[in-house]
Amino acid sequence: MPIITTSFNKILVQRLGEAPSKNMKINNNVQIRDIAKADLNVGNMKQPALRFEFEYKTEYLPKVAEIVMSGNMIYLTAADKIESILNDWKKDKKAPKDITTDVINNLLTRCNIEALLLSREMGLPSPIPMPKVTAVKQ
Repeated sequence: MPIITTSFNKILVQRLGEAPSKNMKINNNVQIRDIAKADLNVGNMKQPALRFEFEYKTEYLPKVAEIVMSGNMIYLTAADKIESILNDWKKDKKAPKDITTDVINNLLTRCNIEALLLSREMGLPSPIPMPKVTAVKQ
């Protein structure tokens, strides 16, 4: 996997109101805000890479609470592809599907785990469905 690191520069969890007893909806969303060139120092050389700026948001609706995380992910790809990816991003805010899939899946894994821990600390329902065991009648 060409993902080098993911780091957060903002983590916000806040209650905005009282939780309704019924019909609370939880929405999760991750969005790539920007893509830029990043240089990794590898020994005495610089390795070109991509820096994906992202935002992850969980909303508890009606406006009960929110979890917002933003940060950067460093993604390593072939040097000759970097300029093409950056040009496409500047033109129409899109990256190749294979790269976008890798980035989004990794971000969802990382952010969902953080959101789960943060929701527990704030006494909020889990932002992701948890597995449940049901009894089967014989």
